Amino acid sequence: MRWSWAGHGVAGFTEQKGQALRAAVAEAELKAGLITGLMTGAGAPERLGLRQEKIIQIGTDRMQIEETGMPGLKVLTPQRFGDARGFFSESWNRQRMAEHGLDFEFVQDNHSLSSQVGTLRGLHFQAPPHAQDKLVRCGRGALFDVAVDIRKGSPCYGKWFGIELSAENGKQLLVPKGFLHGFITRAPDTEILYKCTDYYAPECDGAVAWDSCGIDWGFEGTPVLSDKDAAADALADFDSPFVWKG
Repeated sequence: MRWSWAGHGVAGFTEQKGQALRAAVAEAELKAGLITGLMTGAGAPERLGLRQEKIIQIGTDRMQIEETGMPGLKVLTPQRFGDARGFFSESWNRQRMAEHGLDFEFVQDNHSLSSQVGTLRGLHFQAPPHAQDKLVRCGRGALFDVAVDIRKGSPCYGKWFGIELSAENGKQLLVPKGFLHGFITRAPDTEILYKCTDYYAPECDGAVAWDSCGIDWGFEGTPVLSDKDAAADALADFDSPFVWKG
Protein backbone atom coordinates (compact mmCIF):
# COMPACT_ATOMS: atom_id res chain seq x y z
CA MET A 1 0.00 0.00 0.00
CA ARG A 2 1.32 3.47 -0.87
CA TRP A 3 0.82 6.67 1.10
CA SER A 4 0.77 9.81 -0.98
CA TRP A 5 1.62 12.57 1.48
CA ALA A 6 0.40 16.00 0.35
CA GLY A 7 0.47 14.84 -3.25
CA HIS A 8 4.01 13.44 -3.12
CA GLY A 9 4.24 9.64 -3.62
CA VAL A 10 6.03 7.75 -0.85
CA ALA A 11 6.93 4.13 -1.44
CA GLY A 12 7.96 1.93 1.50
CA PHE A 13 7.00 4.60 4.04
CA THR A 14 8.68 4.67 7.46
CA GLU A 15 8.29 7.31 10.16
CA GLN A 16 11.94 8.37 9.79
CA LYS A 17 11.59 8.74 6.03
CA GLY A 18 8.31 10.55 6.51
CA GLN A 19 9.81 13.13 8.84
CA ALA A 20 12.66 13.81 6.44
CA LEU A 21 10.27 14.06 3.51
CA ARG A 22 7.90 16.44 5.30
CA ALA A 23 10.79 18.71 6.25
CA ALA A 24 12.09 18.75 2.68
CA VAL A 25 8.67 19.36 1.16
CA ALA A 26 7.79 22.11 3.65
CA GLU A 27 11.06 23.91 2.91
CA ALA A 28 10.50 23.56 -0.84
CA GLU A 29 6.94 24.89 -0.51
CA LEU A 30 8.13 27.87 1.52
CA LYS A 31 10.72 28.67 -1.14
CA ALA A 32 8.16 28.24 -3.91
CA GLY A 33 5.66 30.47 -2.15
CA LEU A 34 3.05 27.73 -1.65
CA ILE A 35 3.12 28.42 2.08
CA THR A 36 3.21 32.12 2.85
CA GLY A 37 3.39 31.66 6.60
CA LEU A 38 2.33 34.16 9.21
CA MET A 39 2.36 37.75 8.01
CA THR A 40 1.64 41.08 9.59
CA GLY A 41 -1.18 43.25 8.37
CA ALA A 42 1.39 45.34 6.53
CA GLY A 43 2.57 42.30 4.64
CA ALA A 44 6.01 41.86 6.25
CA PRO A 45 6.81 38.17 6.85
CA GLU A 46 7.39 36.89 10.37
CA ARG A 47 8.15 33.46 8.86
CA LEU A 48 6.70 31.33 11.62
CA GLY A 49 5.28 28.99 9.00
CA LEU A 50 4.26 25.38 9.55
CA ARG A 51 6.75 23.92 11.95
CA GLN A 52 5.09 22.50 15.06
CA GLU A 53 3.46 19.32 13.87
CA LYS A 54 2.14 16.03 15.11
CA ILE A 55 0.74 12.95 13.45
CA ILE A 56 -2.25 11.27 15.04
CA GLN A 57 -3.72 7.87 14.34
CA ILE A 58 -7.35 7.84 13.15
CA GLY A 59 -8.33 4.19 13.06
CA THR A 60 -5.96 2.73 10.48
CA ASP A 61 -5.33 6.18 8.96
CA ARG A 62 -3.05 9.03 9.96
CA MET A 63 -3.67 12.75 10.09
CA GLN A 64 -0.87 15.30 10.06
CA ILE A 65 -1.67 18.40 12.14
CA GLU A 66 0.48 21.49 11.66
CA GLU A 67 0.41 24.66 13.74
CA THR A 68 0.47 28.00 11.93
CA GLY A 69 1.65 30.22 14.77
CA MET A 70 -1.85 31.68 15.12
CA PRO A 71 -3.78 30.07 18.00
CA GLY A 72 -6.48 27.73 16.75
CA LEU A 73 -5.58 28.00 13.06
CA LYS A 74 -4.22 24.67 11.85
CA VAL A 75 -3.39 22.79 8.67
CA LEU A 76 -4.64 19.19 8.51
CA THR A 77 -3.31 16.72 5.95
CA PRO A 78 -5.03 13.32 5.94
CA GLN A 79 -3.23 10.21 4.79
CA ARG A 80 -4.00 8.95 1.30
CA PHE A 81 -4.08 5.29 0.35
CA GLY A 82 -3.49 4.85 -3.36
CA ASP A 83 -3.48 2.09 -5.93
CA ALA A 84 -4.08 1.74 -9.67
CA ARG A 85 -7.65 3.03 -9.25
CA GLY A 86 -6.70 6.27 -7.50
CA PHE A 87 -6.75 6.91 -3.74
CA PHE A 88 -8.91 6.84 -0.61
CA SER A 89 -8.66 9.36 2.22
CA GLU A 90 -10.64 9.99 5.40
CA SER A 91 -10.73 13.78 5.65
CA TRP A 92 -12.47 14.03 9.04
CA ASN A 93 -13.38 11.74 11.92
CA ARG A 94 -15.11 13.62 14.74
CA GLN A 95 -14.54 11.03 17.47
CA ARG A 96 -10.85 10.55 16.78
CA MET A 97 -10.13 14.24 16.31
CA ALA A 98 -11.99 15.14 19.54
CA GLU A 99 -9.68 12.75 21.38
CA HIS A 100 -6.83 15.00 20.27
CA GLY A 101 -8.42 18.31 21.23
CA LEU A 102 -10.19 19.15 17.96
CA ASP A 103 -13.81 18.87 19.09
CA PHE A 104 -16.01 20.41 16.40
CA GLU A 105 -19.61 19.60 15.51
CA PHE A 106 -19.95 20.44 11.84
CA VAL A 107 -23.58 20.94 10.77
CA GLN A 108 -23.36 22.32 7.23
CA ASP A 109 -21.22 21.46 4.18
CA ASN A 110 -20.72 24.03 1.41
CA HIS A 111 -19.39 23.52 -2.11
CA SER A 112 -18.58 26.23 -4.64
CA LEU A 113 -17.15 26.33 -8.16
CA SER A 114 -15.11 29.25 -9.53
CA SER A 115 -14.66 29.00 -13.28
CA GLN A 116 -11.99 31.68 -13.81
CA VAL A 117 -8.44 31.86 -12.53
CA GLY A 118 -8.16 34.89 -10.24
CA THR A 119 -11.65 34.58 -8.76
CA LEU A 120 -11.43 35.99 -5.24
CA ARG A 121 -14.06 35.29 -2.59
CA GLY A 122 -13.63 37.11 0.71
CA LEU A 123 -12.79 38.24 3.18
CA HIS A 124 -15.84 36.80 4.94
CA PHE A 125 -17.02 36.12 8.49
CA GLN A 126 -20.21 35.21 10.30
CA ALA A 127 -20.72 37.11 13.56
CA PRO A 128 -22.00 35.77 16.90
CA PRO A 129 -24.36 34.30 17.87
CA HIS A 130 -23.89 32.28 14.68
CA ALA A 131 -20.11 32.38 14.31
CA GLN A 132 -18.62 29.47 12.41
CA ASP A 133 -15.54 27.29 12.62
CA LYS A 134 -14.62 26.06 9.14
CA LEU A 135 -12.66 23.15 7.70
CA VAL A 136 -11.68 24.08 4.14
CA ARG A 137 -10.29 21.92 1.35
CA CYS A 138 -10.01 21.93 -2.42
CA GLY A 139 -11.85 19.26 -4.40
CA ARG A 140 -10.61 20.27 -7.84
CA GLY A 141 -7.96 22.64 -9.13
CA ALA A 142 -5.98 24.88 -6.77
CA LEU A 143 -6.53 27.95 -4.63
CA PHE A 144 -4.64 30.22 -2.24
CA ASP A 145 -6.52 30.13 1.06
CA VAL A 146 -6.20 32.95 3.60
CA ALA A 147 -7.28 33.57 7.19
CA VAL A 148 -6.98 36.87 9.10
CA ASP A 149 -7.19 37.08 12.90
CA ILE A 150 -9.86 39.64 13.93
CA ARG A 151 -10.17 38.73 17.62
CA LYS A 152 -9.86 41.94 19.66
CA GLY A 153 -6.98 41.63 22.10
CA SER A 154 -5.35 38.76 20.23
CA PRO A 155 -1.56 38.96 19.91
CA CYS A 156 -2.10 38.12 16.23
CA TYR A 157 -4.87 40.66 15.53
CA GLY A 158 -4.72 41.82 11.91
CA LYS A 159 -2.16 39.21 10.92
CA TRP A 160 -2.82 36.73 8.16
CA PHE A 161 -1.83 33.26 7.08
CA GLY A 162 -2.02 31.87 3.56
CA ILE A 163 -1.48 28.43 2.06
CA GLU A 164 -2.14 26.71 -1.24
CA LEU A 165 -4.87 24.09 -1.09
CA SER A 166 -5.21 21.83 -4.09
CA ALA A 167 -6.83 18.60 -5.16
CA GLU A 168 -3.32 17.23 -5.47
CA ASN A 169 -1.88 18.12 -2.07
CA GLY A 170 -4.99 17.27 -0.02
CA LYS A 171 -4.29 19.91 2.62
CA GLN A 172 -7.14 21.36 4.71
CA LEU A 173 -7.22 24.64 6.62
CA LEU A 174 -9.05 24.62 9.95
CA VAL A 175 -10.30 28.19 10.48
CA PRO A 176 -11.73 28.90 13.96
CA LYS A 177 -14.27 31.52 14.91
CA GLY A 178 -12.83 35.02 15.00
CA PHE A 179 -11.02 34.86 11.66
CA LEU A 180 -11.79 36.37 8.29
CA HIS A 181 -11.60 33.81 5.50
CA GLY A 182 -11.07 34.17 1.78
CA PHE A 183 -9.36 32.60 -1.20
CA ILE A 184 -8.25 33.24 -4.77
CA THR A 185 -8.27 30.55 -7.43
CA ARG A 186 -5.08 29.45 -9.16
CA ALA A 187 -6.61 27.05 -11.68
CA PRO A 188 -9.73 27.13 -13.86
CA ASP A 189 -12.90 25.41 -12.62
CA THR A 190 -11.61 25.23 -9.06
CA GLU A 191 -13.95 23.69 -6.49
CA ILE A 192 -13.79 24.44 -2.78
CA LEU A 193 -15.53 22.41 -0.09
CA TYR A 194 -15.86 23.42 3.53
CA LYS A 195 -17.60 22.29 6.68
CA CYS A 196 -19.16 24.75 9.15
CA THR A 197 -20.14 24.47 12.81
CA ASP A 198 -23.20 26.73 12.43
CA TYR A 199 -25.80 27.27 9.76
CA TYR A 200 -25.71 30.17 7.35
CA ALA A 201 -27.31 33.21 8.97
CA PRO A 202 -27.61 36.13 6.52
CA GLU A 203 -28.26 38.63 9.34
CA CYS A 204 -24.80 37.79 10.76
CA ASP A 205 -22.96 37.66 7.44
CA GLY A 206 -20.17 40.19 6.93
CA ALA A 207 -17.11 41.02 4.86
CA VAL A 208 -13.89 43.05 5.00
CA ALA A 209 -12.14 44.41 1.91
CA TRP A 210 -9.80 41.87 0.37
CA ASP A 211 -7.08 44.48 -0.28
CA SER A 212 -7.09 46.13 3.17
CA CYS A 213 -5.08 43.59 5.19
CA GLY A 214 -1.74 43.66 3.40
CA ILE A 215 -2.23 40.19 1.95
CA ASP A 216 0.03 39.08 -0.89
CA TRP A 217 -2.47 37.13 -2.97
CA GLY A 218 0.18 36.04 -5.48
CA PHE A 219 -1.90 37.35 -8.36
CA GLU A 220 -1.18 40.15 -10.80
CA GLY A 221 -4.11 41.99 -12.29
CA THR A 222 -7.65 42.61 -11.12
CA PRO A 223 -9.36 39.67 -9.39
CA VAL A 224 -12.90 38.60 -10.19
CA LEU A 225 -15.09 39.85 -7.32
CA SER A 226 -18.73 39.86 -6.34
CA ASP A 227 -20.42 43.26 -5.90
CA LYS A 228 -20.63 42.58 -2.17
CA ASP A 229 -16.92 41.86 -1.81
CA ALA A 230 -15.94 44.83 -3.95
CA ALA A 231 -17.92 47.17 -1.66
CA ALA A 232 -16.70 45.77 1.68
CA ASP A 233 -15.24 48.14 4.29
CA ALA A 234 -11.51 48.21 5.01
CA LEU A 235 -10.06 46.45 8.04
CA ALA A 236 -9.04 49.83 9.51
CA ASP A 237 -12.73 50.85 9.57
CA PHE A 238 -13.98 47.53 10.90
CA ASP A 239 -15.28 47.05 14.44
CA SER A 240 -14.84 43.36 15.08
CA PRO A 241 -17.53 41.49 17.03
CA PHE A 242 -14.94 38.91 18.19
CA VAL A 243 -12.91 39.05 21.41
CA TRP A 244 -9.72 37.11 22.17
CA LYS A 245 -10.29 34.77 25.14
CA GLY A 246 -6.71 33.66 25.59
